[in-house]
Amino acid sequence: MASPTHDPVLLDRVVALLAPSLDHTDAVLVDATLGLGGHTEAVLARCALARVVGIDRDPAALELAGRRLAPYGDRFTAVHAVYDEIPEVLAELGLDAVDGVFFDLGVSSMQLDVRERGFAYAVDAPLDMRMDGTTGPTAADVLNTYSAAELTRVLRDYGEEKFARKIAGAVVRQRESEPFTTSARLVELLYAEIPAPARRTGGHPAKRTFQALRMEVNDELAVLRRAVPAAIDALAVGGRVVVESYHSLEDRLVKQAFTAVTRSHVPVDMPFVPEGHEPELRLVTRGAERADDTEIAANPRAASVRLRAVERVRPRSTGIGAA
Repeated sequence: MASPTHDPVLLDRVVALLAPSLDHTDAVLVDATLGLGGHTEAVLARCALARVVGIDRDPAALELAGRRLAPYGDRFTAVHAVYDEIPEVLAELGLDAVDGVFFDLGVSSMQLDVRERGFAYAVDAPLDMRMDGTTGPTAADVLNTYSAAELTRVLRDYGEEKFARKIAGAVVRQRESEPFTTSARLVELLYAEIPAPARRTGGHPAKRTFQALRMEVNDELAVLRRAVPAAIDALAVGGRVVVESYHSLEDRLVKQAFTAVTRSHVPVDMPFVPEGHEPELRLVTRGAERADDTEIAANPRAASVRLRAVERVRPRSTGIGAA
């Protein structure tokens, strides 16, 4: 098995956004997408008063991150869970609120770099793509059981693939003689179905299909749709949610969730905002922040990142879900 590598995206900016919320005794950050722990390591090193609860659905990531972060002792707690389970994780740890929640969405460097996981299209590998390899359907299951219409939806919505219908039809035809099991055969199909002019632009012709399959296998948008409100609800006053997205649908969902909790709901013609009706959160970033050219040159995975952050400025007006 290849040794995974890890190059955290926008590391200094992420820590700078989180640090003001973690500068007090007993501060707690939830790293909802721990991966190999690069962002968490930087927070533990630079925010001496904070401890981190690291969540990941991938047992291999938890093991590797745990070894990396062992020097920090009980300042780090690893939890095997999906990140929409934040309320359950906090309840089990006896935490009523936290001071920060961080999401680094999408596939991790480790998952891309380890051939056996089947996330990468550059090498032949089993079509798995599960972030938690112990449960759930694989990418091969999706390719071999979904109807042409279902495959078209997945490729179009999650991969933004212009040739979704054409690809889906070819998959359905070819699987009748032999099921799909490895990535090389799928990549071969994509080269055959995507017209040559389209293959010459927009990166590798398999990129969009592999992204779409990964998002479907791991139910990523549905999980994120539940996770962002849960993270906002978990914040103490002064706490921040910081999100790195790499896909337009993810970023749109995050933007909508942040807009909903930072805008005033009083009538636009009211001359003032009555006390108690101010938004409970404020935007920390202006729009979505991007990586600069220097970072993109050093780490191409930073090219598509969109970074957004909000801060809780008032207590929740009622119980969970009020924010």
